[in-house]
Amino acid sequence: MELVARMVDITTLRVDAIVNAANEMLAPGGGVCGAIHATAGPELAAACAALGGCPTGQARITPGFRLAAKHVIHAVGPFWRGGTGGEPELLASAYRSALRLAQEHQLATVAFPAISTGIFGYPFQAATKVAVTAVQTAAASPGSVRQVTFACFTSDVLQAYRDEGIRG
Repeated sequence: MELVARMVDITTLRVDAIVNAANEMLAPGGGVCGAIHATAGPELAAACAALGGCPTGQARITPGFRLAAKHVIHAVGPFWRGGTGGEPELLASAYRSALRLAQEHQLATVAFPAISTGIFGYPFQAATKVAVTAVQTAAASPGSVRQVTFACFTSDVLQAYRDEGIRG
């Protein structure tokens, strides 16, 4: 599995699936979640509502509707509470759950945002370490996913991925 980091708007990527940094209700929100919902159109919110929510640390999949991506995997990361509430394991679980869904649906290309680093408040350097470790661990197992792109919205986030050894 190839891992790359790019400074890019995740809503524009032509991949099998983009991952949405979702909330437990899978409702349209702000940040990357809001951008994904706005680009996908109202059908995405209806599909999410039909799923009935998603616990923190897990993921659900929907079609991509008007996005360039075929699917959206909605991964629910934790709110940052200082690191003492199991946040690293919940965040890693969200990445693993998203990749498990990608494998189950025979998807080859997946793009992740920096889950939980926006309004959920997870420090992006710490979140990047968790994300890279979780994805690299998943990459050790054979499966359909050939490429994971870490879609970075700022140069600071891109640099954090580079610091973790992910090429840009």
